[in-house]
Amino acid sequence: MKRQLRRQCPHCDREVTWPETTTYPFCSERCRLIDLGVWASGDYRLPGEPASENDLRSVAPGDDEVEE
Repeated sequence: MKRQLRRQCPHCDREVTWPETTTYPFCSERCRLIDLGVWASGDYRLPGEPASENDLRSVAPGDDEVEE
């Protein structure tokens, strides 16, 4: 028996099934791109305090040594 997952599209609330829908969890490529655009514009944010300069330096690739 093949397992099938169902849920609502995060953008338009249409029902989406997996694995039949290749754009899962979105119902279409259009809804997937709209959601990507919202992330890229910064409208979706995780709650918390903004990162300090020291926090950003500690995770920057190639910056093993920080000069002050």
